[in-house]
Amino acid sequence: MSQAIGGQAVLEGVMMRGPRNWAVAVRTPDGQIALVAKEIQPLMARHWTLRLPVVRGVVALGESLSIGFKALAVSANYAAAEEAEGEATGNHELEEPAEIGRATLFFSFAVAIGFALMLFKVSPALLADLLPISNGGWFVLVEGVIRVTLFIGYLGVLSLIPSLRRVFQYHAAEHKAINAYEAGEELTPANVQRYSLIHPRCGTAFLLWVMVLSIFVYALFGRPEWYWLIVTRITFLPIIAGIAYELIRYAGKHSGNRVLMTLLAPGLWLQRLTTREPELDQLEVSIRALREVLDREGRGGPADTRVEVMA
Repeated sequence: MSQAIGGQAVLEGVMMRGPRNWAVAVRTPDGQIALVAKEIQPLMARHWTLRLPVVRGVVALGESLSIGFKALAVSANYAAAEEAEGEATGNHELEEPAEIGRATLFFSFAVAIGFALMLFKVSPALLADLLPISNGGWFVLVEGVIRVTLFIGYLGVLSLIPSLRRVFQYHAAEHKAINAYEAGEELTPANVQRYSLIHPRCGTAFLLWVMVLSIFVYALFGRPEWYWLIVTRITFLPIIAGIAYELIRYAGKHSGNRVLMTLLAPGLWLQRLTTREPELDQLEVSIRALREVLDREGRGGPADTRVEVMA
């Protein structure tokens, strides 16, 4: 049975992660592939309570965000290092660029989370609060429609930005590589290119279901005062994310179920906004990151940090 593998697009590259290892492969300006791979110390392995349904979703989401920011930092560091040096590195072992400090990483993390909370959680609630709706059920429904509309509009605007096209191509390259791996296909760019750029465990689908599930959870509170609106929308987000995680996790294990896939279709369609058909050299980068994770997981996950560059 294939191991559960996830991933994320980064600047000119892809991050792949398994249960105990993650790797990010980046295409450098000189055409080579830089690779950084590290071990994960999973929080869920520390205590059984962290592996309970819903709770494990909150823990997994926190770990994914942390690793995702680190992977983005690695890709940004390589881009900055190459730009500063202005020269090829050659086909030899490369020293990893200095990591962004923890304080800077934490600040960036806080700003990104704060922006998402304000735009997609607090703002829809406050906008709905301006409307003359007395019924609590209708209020939550209208709030949910505003939230989903903002989210889809936001993704739509991002999809129109030319500079993000390559990020969306790497996003699709990540999906294609994982789809090919889960199908037991030999991991070559030509083979992987044939697979779908849509995947049921995608983060885009996860975010959509967080917003849809929010309608049912917030319906329990009706229409409270504006300050309680803000408190409930932020406080109950981890629980909603945990439930959405279980849904996406279940879907990933039962992707052959037509009824389930029909129910989840909106989340799959939405991925069309955040993916673009990748080129073969982008698939090569995605495959390189995936192979490194599979190799490390297969040999028990070494404790060393591996950094290299290859043509």
